[in-house]
Amino acid sequence: MFELALDPTTWAILCAVALAAGFIDAIAGGGGMLTVPALLTAGLPPHLTLGTNKLAASFGSLTASYTYYKKDLFNPKFWLASIFATAIGALIGTLIVDHLSIDFLNKLLPIIIIVVACYSLFGSLSTTEGSELPKLTQTMKIKQWLQGLSLGFFDGLAGPGTGTFWTASNGMLYKMNLLLNCGLSRSMNFVSNFISLITFVALGHVNFLLGITMGFFIMLGAWFGAHSAIRFGSKFIRPVFNTMVILLALKLIYEAYF
Repeated sequence: MFELALDPTTWAILCAVALAAGFIDAIAGGGGMLTVPALLTAGLPPHLTLGTNKLAASFGSLTASYTYYKKDLFNPKFWLASIFATAIGALIGTLIVDHLSIDFLNKLLPIIIIVVACYSLFGSLSTTEGSELPKLTQTMKIKQWLQGLSLGFFDGLAGPGTGTFWTASNGMLYKMNLLLNCGLSRSMNFVSNFISLITFVALGHVNFLLGITMGFFIMLGAWFGAHSAIRFGSKFIRPVFNTMVILLALKLIYEAYF
């Protein structure tokens, strides 16, 4: 059994990182890019890092998704297929990561993220400024299942950047504004976080004290982030999203190839 012994300074740094991660994740995703390296640097083994990060991240994603729901920016009934698909994908991904190496992702992820970064810079995240959801058709349900399974799987397998992928793929798949986009992204991020967390707990890969402590700071940051996004709209969301995608891409490229 791994015993965690952190000095007060390290705890304080991890809590500060968690606060920043919650704020960023509530707006554009990618908060795990901050918390996962911080936990690894603090000395946690990789599997314990992933599990503890899921516990902490669940606080933030729950807070953000609830805020968007209360503001009528997320409709659970409309996105029901996404919820089920994301949960299934997250369960499968977490079970696999417990048995298989994820080294191959270190080469694949930078390529995927560079594509997302290019799209965020030269494409459009949303084709409408209207406040209506797209029409719920059979094609829409197929998109929800494919997107939910793949991104839920990725979140269970790795995690960092999942919220960013949700925001980017929503812009490509659905005609809705950025606030509805963020409402969906943060809510699905909570679904995959929660399912993955339950699985990690069953596998014994969670440090509850550290995860809960960081979770409270992530929750605080997520509250400020979600309300900031709702207040300032796309002019505030777009630059944060673009910045997070580019930083995530550069970080993964450096780790994979240098």
